[in-house]
Amino acid sequence: MGVALALCALAVSLKPSLLPGDPFGSGQPKDETVALPAETAAPTAAPGPAPEEVPTLDRPFAGSPAVGWGDGEAGIVLPAAKAVGSTPKERVAQALELTKKLLVGANLDRRTLLGERPEAALAVLDPGQPDLLDDLNGSLRSPDEEHDPLGLFSRFDPDEVRLVGDVVKARGHMTFKKGKYAGVAVHADYTFVYPVSRADGSTEVTRTIVRRILHAELPDPAKYDAAPGRLTLVEYNGDFGNDACDVQDGFLHPVFPSAEPTGPPPTGPTKDPYDRSRGFEESLSDCGTVSRI
Repeated sequence: MGVALALCALAVSLKPSLLPGDPFGSGQPKDETVALPAETAAPTAAPGPAPEEVPTLDRPFAGSPAVGWGDGEAGIVLPAAKAVGSTPKERVAQALELTKKLLVGANLDRRTLLGERPEAALAVLDPGQPDLLDDLNGSLRSPDEEHDPLGLFSRFDPDEVRLVGDVVKARGHMTFKKGKYAGVAVHADYTFVYPVSRADGSTEVTRTIVRRILHAELPDPAKYDAAPGRLTLVEYNGDFGNDACDVQDGFLHPVFPSAEPTGPPPTGPTKDPYDRSRGFEESLSDCGTVSRI
């Protein structure tokens, strides 16, 4: 069960809507959950222990701290917009909405998750960043260790795994401030939890947990040559829990509890992928293991 970190689309040795309940209508018990209040700032500790339950096709979040998190887009709660410097409230609101669209397109859009080209996410980005778009497009065409689309996009190989149900759990927060380019800068920090089973019809369920941190800006178009309604992506980081560390093909590869170990044994520390209080700098080491999924 690998823990991994990707920084700015470059993989490093340590790889950074929606129906709750019973999506298959099997009549099995549903999770009785209490929705958590929206996160407005970085938490100070990891979530407490969840009941020791095995996830199933009917209850894919059983035993996960994410069971009370938001379902998909509902988990991406925007702060109230207000003017920043000379940037009016309306522009700040636009920057927040565009950042949400990017997160949704990159981490929740079904086509993206199934390995298709993430058009919805790419459409948010300013085409005036040719190096960024060239890098992203190149990583999608020919992924390898140094050009990994997982740096920004959550993608699974549909020949290997299938998503269980219609729900991806999400939790995090956004903040904003005056930007470097005379506009507004947005910081987004969100974690997404994906339940999956094998594509061969197995009923065994596991989860992969992906944390994303984005720094984006909406520059002042009067001072900078920026495309209207498009974001400038300054930096993006990804931290992956329960992903095979020795495969760099542009897809997440969840490890199932019943699977025989393959590849080199993990050499890094054990991490809690649900711990949103942990800084990314704490993950800069060799591939490690997760304490829970």
